[in-house]
Amino acid sequence: MVKHNEPMRKEHLRDGRGHVVIYPILSQEELMGHGTMYARVVIPPHCSIGWHQHVGNTEPYYIIKGEGTFIDHDKTTTLVHPGDICTIQCGQWHSMENNSEEDMEMIALVLNEG
Repeated sequence: MVKHNEPMRKEHLRDGRGHVVIYPILSQEELMGHGTMYARVVIPPHCSIGWHQHVGNTEPYYIIKGEGTFIDHDKTTTLVHPGDICTIQCGQWHSMENNSEEDMEMIALVLNEG
């Protein structure tokens, strides 16, 4: 089966700056209870995903294009580039910012705690 996904524009995701565009890879139903999101996420220049906590789930980000600033649970910041993986454990907080002049793209997978 081949499907064409429709992008979803989300304004101020998790109280972040600006907007992000989410391209679903699998829907929540297609994840069959194992998670809530599997998607390519595009963060335009000077936009962000706001500070939020993962309760009952975990989320890795895999950076595929551009650069961003990952803010980890302990508020440390790390400049991330293609090939970097940011892992958010159950109960932790985090956010992601694009402070550059180019789009940043990543794969995000939210998996339920087992």
